Amino acid sequence: MTFAAKFLSATAALALTAGAAFAADPAVIYDLGGKFDKSFNESSFGGAKRWADETGGTFGEFEISSDAQREQAIRAFAEKGHNPIVMAGFSWATPLETVAKDYPNTKFAIIDMVVDAPNVRSIVFNEHEGSYLVGMMAAMASESGTVGFIGGMDIPLIRKFACGYAQGVKAVKADATVISNMTGTTPSAWNDPVKGSELTLAQISQGADVVYAAAGGTGVGVLQTASDQDILSIGVDANQNYMHPGKVLTSMMKRVDNAVYDAFKAGDAMETGFNVMGVSNGGVGYALDEHNASLVSAEMQAAVDDAAAKISSGELKVHDYMSDETCPDLSF
Repeated sequence: MTFAAKFLSATAALALTAGAAFAADPAVIYDLGGKFDKSFNESSFGGAKRWADETGGTFGEFEISSDAQREQAIRAFAEKGHNPIVMAGFSWATPLETVAKDYPNTKFAIIDMVVDAPNVRSIVFNEHEGSYLVGMMAAMASESGTVGFIGGMDIPLIRKFACGYAQGVKAVKADATVISNMTGTTPSAWNDPVKGSELTLAQISQGADVVYAAAGGTGVGVLQTASDQDILSIGVDANQNYMHPGKVLTSMMKRVDNAVYDAFKAGDAMETGFNVMGVSNGGVGYALDEHNASLVSAEMQAAVDDAAAKISSGELKVHDYMSDETCPDLSF
């Protein structure tokens, strides 16, 4: 099949998906890695589904398979009258800047990036705060004093996760070692569980006994290998504790689902502008449920909850890598 044929096929699929919902209904467009990546995209879907389950409403949705589809996907939903249209991921910024001005009466929301337009809500998260909390837990759970971080694509946003994590580790155990690796420098780094597995094994060989994955679909390989090798892992974005009960120490919850749900609930009355979700407003945090309760001691929970309260009040400041592209506790 030629590229043109593939592109036209994708266009037809988008038309069908968008047409399945009524005009003026909201829509969500997932990033590369797939709707059911058990992480970022799936959390986006979870928020959309929660809205639909509560309201009985319908929504448009589309999974892109290449960057070339981005502008076309946004434009197709806008043309059909969907409102608001939510995009999961920073890579939507450039096409959204182009499309938003052509549809001034349509509201758009983008997650993980800022687009300065009057009809756009830009939703960003304080991932460094949530990562600090799970870093504390990693340090408290580690027996070797060495913990790991595996990121997806090497971009400032993922370094922000890693830096927050390292600060949390060092706050508990100043002499701890934090090993950090990125999967790659292209978008394929978000969906490479084999590479994730290889990096996990390499970190285990260096003594890591807790590994935190912030890598989209690649993280599936990290968590699986950690479980197979009988060490602990930390999930990200969605609650991934259930994937390997008793082996996932916790998950850094980035409430992308709430971001999508709130946008859908507001509908065409959605407020635009800059929106920050952090520890103080429940935007990020750690997951505790029946799947990891046996791993989280009362002491661990009390320490992390105390840190969360101090972050919320402003007493504790976690350095944001993206503020100056430096990290006090980790070198990249």
